[in-house]
Amino acid sequence: MVCSVETVSEPEIPKPVPVAIESSTSALLIVDMQNDFCDPKGKLFVPASVSTVQPLKNLLSKARKAGVRVFYTQDWHGPNDPEFAIWGEHALAGTWGAEILDQLKPEPEDVVVKKLRYDGFYGTSLDHLLRLYGVKNIVITGTVANICVLHTAGSAALRWYNVYLPVDCVSALTDFDMKIALRQISFLYRGILTTSDIIDFRP
Repeated sequence: MVCSVETVSEPEIPKPVPVAIESSTSALLIVDMQNDFCDPKGKLFVPASVSTVQPLKNLLSKARKAGVRVFYTQDWHGPNDPEFAIWGEHALAGTWGAEILDQLKPEPEDVVVKKLRYDGFYGTSLDHLLRLYGVKNIVITGTVANICVLHTAGSAALRWYNVYLPVDCVSALTDFDMKIALRQISFLYRGILTTSDIIDFRP
């Protein structure tokens, strides 16, 4: 028996566009930019993450100068976490691998939210804190695009936050995975695709 393989057309993904969002109601969210994912010695290294560090640093500087709230998610697992059966041990609490990259180190006024699963909102205080600060717009960055970034963006959209995704500040293991994430975030969750250099935070 011969099985035929159907060719699937690649869906159109919107081009990045300039955006201008209000500083006081916006937050920059940096997802899982940790040693285990973003350093070559890490346990689940994402090679493409290296090229996102400088754009992210630039965006981080721009956001802080504009008074935008900065949030980080930090994957944080205890010994024998069930997720290790899927991915192997990674981001073990208190280890070098779980620490956020030195190049993107949080400042004292930033908020770091430790998370146990892919979604930055699941079982965390992230939504509560965003609402306390009056946040309506979330600029989501980080790794991995089709896993933690996608699930966090989806949860943000389902809570009616406006989602913005600077594509040069997001990384995936493969181009296919990146395209899946961009397609879902833009099509299903109505996230706006942009880049770090064409985001403007206005008073």
